[in-house]
Amino acid sequence: MPLGTLDRSPPPFFKQGTSALTKLVIFSAISLALMFTDQHYNIVQPARWVLSLIVYPVQWMALRPQVMLDHMGNMWEGKEEAQTETEKARAQLLAQSVRTTQLEQLTLENQHLRELLQLQARLSTPAIAAEVLYEAADPFTRKMILNKGANTGVLTSSPVMDELGILGQVTRVHPLVSEITLVTDREHSIPVLNTRTGARGVAFGESGGAPLLELRYMATNADIEVDDILTTSGVDGVYPPGIPVAKVVKVERRADSVFARILCESLARVQGARHVMVLSPMKSALPNFDELPPAPQPVHKGGRR
Repeated sequence: MPLGTLDRSPPPFFKQGTSALTKLVIFSAISLALMFTDQHYNIVQPARWVLSLIVYPVQWMALRPQVMLDHMGNMWEGKEEAQTETEKARAQLLAQSVRTTQLEQLTLENQHLRELLQLQARLSTPAIAAEVLYEAADPFTRKMILNKGANTGVLTSSPVMDELGILGQVTRVHPLVSEITLVTDREHSIPVLNTRTGARGVAFGESGGAPLLELRYMATNADIEVDDILTTSGVDGVYPPGIPVAKVVKVERRADSVFARILCESLARVQGARHVMVLSPMKSALPNFDELPPAPQPVHKGGRR
């Protein structure tokens, strides 16, 4: 047989089909297209809901050993510590009893003044009690997972707080659980008000390793000091005003910058929180001004002017 007539193609057993590079390019393009469409049109949300329902029992079972250990630790809590807490609670109760008497008088006076001035009462904010299941494992974000979801009325953008102050904001809601982004996350920002001076600003999550906040865009000559308390200002329509957020711990005034570097420590337990309250966004409690009847036009006597 002439040498030129030999079949040099590989046997069918060794044929690989599409090359690995071609597959990489195709699947990379599909992945990018899915991420783009999900970012703009949220097409993967139903799949997330189904997966969250499937994974929830596994998460619940995985957390049972930790819950049992926590209960055992609480059972072996020292008697001396319990007595100390009891004495502290009694002292606080005595101090609050005096404040309650004063508060009742102030509330009555406030009610009379509002009736006199015909002012509307302050908006009440509905709240849902929830428990932190676990903290997100992503080292580049600061998030927590709660045991309440859409089935209990949790809404996206709802503020979350503990007994000390604002903890974060709901950024993703599933049927049985929800995800909150803490105030110390680098992608989170919250309008705040300095209770000492009344100055407003915006606090951002610090991108460094420590769980801090940074009060940005404050001039170097701004009146702000260490230990100043920052509360929610309420100008964003999400957080109710007057809730504690953070305490100023460091103020750096540099000559080469027009803005001071102000670091704050969150008053809420951003590490180790267990029980929280999920508030409804403040804008959901505001009246819809589009549905209000138009104001009556003034009537001029004596004909047109």
